[in-house]
Formats: sequence, structure tokens, C-alpha cells
Amino acid sequence: MEVSSVIFVIFGGAGDLTWRKLVPSLFDLHRDGRMPKKFAIIAVDRAPFRDAELHKHFLDGVKRFSRKQKVKGADWKQFARHVTYQQGDFKDPATYSNLAKRLDKDWKVKAGHIFHLATPPVMVGIIPKMLADAGLNRDRVRARIVVEKPLGHDLDSARELNRTLTESFHESQIFRIDHYLGKETVQNILAFRFANPLFEPIWNRRYVDYVTITVAEEVGVEHRGGYYDHAGALRDMVQNHLMQLLCLVAMEPMVSFNADEIRNKKVDVLHAVRPISHRAVQQCAVRGQYGKGGLDGKKVRGYRQEKDVSPNSKTETFAALKLFVDNWRWQGVPFYLRTGKCLPQQVSEIAIQFRAVPHRSFPPEARDWHPSYLVLSIQPEEGIVLGFKAKYPGPKMVLKPVEMRFSYRESFAIPSPDAYETLLLDVMNNDPTLFMRADQIEAAWRLLMPVLEVWAETRPRNFPNYAAGTWGPPAADKLIERDGHAWSPTPRNCDTDETRERHEPSIPNR
Repeated sequence: MEVSSVIFVIFGGAGDLTWRKLVPSLFDLHRDGRMPKKFAIIAVDRAPFRDAELHKHFLDGVKRFSRKQKVKGADWKQFARHVTYQQGDFKDPATYSNLAKRLDKDWKVKAGHIFHLATPPVMVGIIPKMLADAGLNRDRVRARIVVEKPLGHDLDSARELNRTLTESFHESQIFRIDHYLGKETVQNILAFRFANPLFEPIWNRRYVDYVTITVAEEVGVEHRGGYYDHAGALRDMVQNHLMQLLCLVAMEPMVSFNADEIRNKKVDVLHAVRPISHRAVQQCAVRGQYGKGGLDGKKVRGYRQEKDVSPNSKTETFAALKLFVDNWRWQGVPFYLRTGKCLPQQVSEIAIQFRAVPHRSFPPEARDWHPSYLVLSIQPEEGIVLGFKAKYPGPKMVLKPVEMRFSYRESFAIPSPDAYETLLLDVMNNDPTLFMRADQIEAAWRLLMPVLEVWAETRPRNFPNYAAGTWGPPAADKLIERDGHAWSPTPRNCDTDETRERHEPSIPNR
């Protein structure tokens, strides 16, 4: 449902998320003519700011992080007229009563009210109640609240967070953001699977041998050491981003493109994942922490030397899991998930490894029998790769791996929007399809709690156990190799008969 007017209230309006993501995305939407006809942006924070100072601060962020980066003065002036600042303490009722007086004050039409919590997690337990006390939650159609991760620290805190939110807002008004769901390739998983009859019939246990999901980061913790040392890779990435990708890959076909229909199918996947017992954690979960190393020829300090990180920290910066989805479609097919910091490349991909042919009918000199595979690349190059076999030119039957590649950048004339652009536009249009429901959040936490509990009880003795610039601890390779599998498709080169590194991702147009 598109709206003709909206007031966007950003709590934490002077913070880093607003500067880096929210305002640049809103500016790009405005520049592309996709914002509502009437809109206002009110940044709320405790720091003293004049509107002119705020505009200068935001312009700096837009120049750095806008999708198009080149900013015309006329475009910025037109956008900045819609942006104002309100100083206020998030715990002070006066902040909300003053805000209520400003909403719709000079407009003859009723606007949608979006309250975006770009704040520290502790404020999520305070701001919704304060908004409700000021009566800013009453209109279920017009009033919406947007919540950033982390969405809890464990199952109990997630339940408490959901309880706090739903005491003040109806579930239909709550938009829990996972920016991964706004990425074009992530959204394209549904289109690829359910709009193409070529692939969906083989998207099951009869044809798929195993699935790997990789979200690798080159960077360390950067300026987030204080937060990250209390979170770790499992909480920061697996519980949300990787679980979302798992749901999209494994879900059943939806009856319609309806928000709750799609989200129901995702929750079904999490309910079907085989529970991890405390005794099985050592066999299906691996953790790691990076030490000193090198990236791109530069020395990199270890995690324990990062700012705001304990010199004896036991927090994991790498996590890998082996999961099973126990239903008719996926019974017996392992799903391997991994994520880590200070790895050799920034890459996010899903690799579907198909089963080998049942009978090798070609002569021995055919040589290469590596099965076909499909790679859905999310970062850094959005695209899809299909690997299969073809005959090498010559008198003999020699097989060679070849690839068919689809690249978003090459196939479409327009660049992909930033994930936040997509998600913020959906909030304005009151479309919750790409946002997480309370039951999905809790199901993901419930699945991972045994791993978190065992890791908390048995502190690692070998940290750091991988060097910065490598693909994680050796145990992560053993987790998948003991099943005869590899982290990424690894076809042999027929000319040299050599194999790529087993854990090196396969990126389109690399």
C-alpha cells in the first residue's frame, strides 16, 4: 500500500547508523523520485544540534555513502528542506509530547508515522513504551516502529524484547530489520526458485547432495569492539543473516506473494531444523578467533589487540555449523553454514552441490567427474553461476568444467539499490514481507541456544586458532571434509589437473 505522505522519526538521529545508512538511503530514494509526495525527516537525539549543523553533518555522510555519491547542490538543498532536528532525552516524556505536537502540525493530510530506533539496544526496551504513553502508537495503519538488530542476546532476552514491543505496538506495526533481506540477490532467490520450472523440480534431496552458505568478512571488528566482545559471530551473524539465507533456500513454495504466507514458510524451515543436543555440539559446531596475520600485503593485529576487546577474550570471531532440515524435501541433506571476520575475501554466497551421476559411462580419459553445482553470489558481485560438464575439443572424450554466469551489473542497466533503500521504502509502503516476525526470531534463537550454552560452559583453550587473512580454523574444514564435502565448488582444471583451494568461494566475474 503506497502512501502519499510520511513523517520519518529517527531516534538516534545524530548517530553513526543514521549518518552512514539511513540518511544516504533516504536521499537516494528522494533523488530517484521514490519518496512520497510529502515527507519529513525528524532526527531526535540528545546532542545539541542546529538544523544547519545537522544538514552539514548529513551531507558529509551522503557524499561518502550514497549509492551515486556525486551530489548536486540543488538535489541536496531540496532534500534538506525536509530534514529537521529535535533535541531530547529518550527517557524524558517531554521528548515525546513535543514530538506529538510536531507531527501533522502543518499538513492538511494524515501522514504515516515511522519511528526508527537507530539506538543502542537498551533503548528498545524504553522508547516503544514512551511512544505508547504519548499516544503515538494508536493508529495501527499509520504508526509503525522499526527495530534494528541485535534482536535479543539469547532466547530469554528475545522473548522479553518481543513482549516489550507487542505491549506497545501491534505485531503488524513492528518492522524488525535484517539488511541482508534487502539485497537484490537474496530477494532473487525466491524468483529464481519459484519462477523457473527448470530448477524447482531438482531443488530437493533426490538431486542435491549438500548446501553451503558462506558469509565472509575481510574486516575485523573495527570500531565495534565493545559490542562485539559481548556478542560474537554466532549472535552477530548466524542467528540472523545466515538463518535468513537458510530459510530462503530451504522453504517450500508459497501459495501467494503475501507477507505472512512467505514468513510462515520461513518459520516452517526453522521448526524443521533438527534440534542440536548439548552432546552433539562438538560434532556439528566449530568456533574460532583470529590472531595476527596479513591481508593484501598488510599486517593485521589479532582480535585480542583490537580496541575495547579484552586481552584474554574468549569471544568467537568465526562460527561454522552443520545442520539438517528434517522434512520430505531435505531429509538427509546437510547444510553447512560459516561466517567469520578477517578472512581473505569479503564474500557472501550460497552453493548448491548436486549429486554425482549414478553411473560413469564415459571412458577413463574423460577424467573430470566433479558434479554440477549452482552458486548464488550475494557479495561482492551479485550474480548466479551454474557449473556443469562439457566435452573438451579434440578426438577423445575429455570432460571439462564450464560455467554459465549471470551478473546483475552486466545484465541490467541500472545499479542495484542499497538494501536499506529497499527496506525503508517497504516500511513506508507498509509491506512487511522482508521483515522478521517475532516467532521467527525466537525460533532461530531456540535452535542456537544449546551451542551458546555449551560454548559458554567450555571456554576455548586454543584461541586464537586462525591467522587473520586465512579461511578460519582447521576444524571448520574438517567439519565438512569428514563427510567428503567442500566449502565451495572445486572443479578440476583439465589442463593442469589441479584443484582450487577447497574453501575458496566461487564469485561471478572474479
